[in-house]
Amino acid sequence: MDYNQSITVRDDIMPGLFGAYDENIKLIDELLGVKVAANPDGITLRGKKSAVEKAGELIRRLIDLLRAGYGVDGAKVRQSLDLIDGDAPDEIMNLSKDTVALTPRGKQIKCRTVGQRAYVEAIKRNTVVFGVGPAGTGKTYLATALAAQSFKKGEYERIIIARPAVEAGEKLGFLPGDLQEKVDPYLRPLYDALGEMFGVDGYQRLIERGVIEVAALGLLRGRTLANAFIILDEAQNTTGEQMKMFLTRLGEGGKMVINGDVTQVDLPDGKRSGLAAAVRILKDVDGIGICYLTEKDIVRHELVRKIVLAYAKEQGNGA
Repeated sequence: MDYNQSITVRDDIMPGLFGAYDENIKLIDELLGVKVAANPDGITLRGKKSAVEKAGELIRRLIDLLRAGYGVDGAKVRQSLDLIDGDAPDEIMNLSKDTVALTPRGKQIKCRTVGQRAYVEAIKRNTVVFGVGPAGTGKTYLATALAAQSFKKGEYERIIIARPAVEAGEKLGFLPGDLQEKVDPYLRPLYDALGEMFGVDGYQRLIERGVIEVAALGLLRGRTLANAFIILDEAQNTTGEQMKMFLTRLGEGGKMVINGDVTQVDLPDGKRSGLAAAVRILKDVDGIGICYLTEKDIVRHELVRKIVLAYAKEQGNGA
């Protein structure tokens, strides 16, 4: 027998709660199996009692967000449900309040999950931080936002972002141009993130002045990187030797963030990931933070989460 629950909702809140084309309500039905229908005073929930009670708490939290002036979309619905399932419903409002950085266009960059916030706090507290997790969890984006914010405050003199140029079916030697032009395709996601943080024109000026450097990992060999915020992206594709080389580039007044997904290693057969080794070797070293993100922290397209979970399930079956 279905259980019913009614919730009063103001008329001005109703459109934001339902979302464009009722996408929020359809998602609640998909996630919890609860039917939501409008009534003269608000909405009525119908379904199994436990699911209706959870949906009721979820909807009340979403209403609180809307009353506070925050938007609600599918990602916010799913995030809020994850927090309720994790016995942390109060974090729904807290995450909406916290701002990591502000772009030149006035966009507020916020942590969208508890895992992301733990990652950001780890970067703020430690000199070296490893961010390990699947695609779409915002590792590079948030690290770049923090680098830009810290640079604007005068905390660092330079931003250096590196990425291993792993050959994926195409030999670097066959690509046109000099070495920098050969590795540029591997670095494009980093250029895009920096362009958003500084504005395209501002970012280009900083590149020309040498204040921002985006480079292939091998180009850092032999250098000491002082007073710089340094990010190593796609670190799962480093060898143990490359990882040690990178970590020992750290100079006085520097900070390092090393990001990667140990389930997406593109190294040749027989090569072990330097990221996996580093987090094992350095896990107890003071000043080094290791933050693990999961599929619950994926904030890219909803299908990305489903893809990650499907592959994890297949690997768990011995594939």
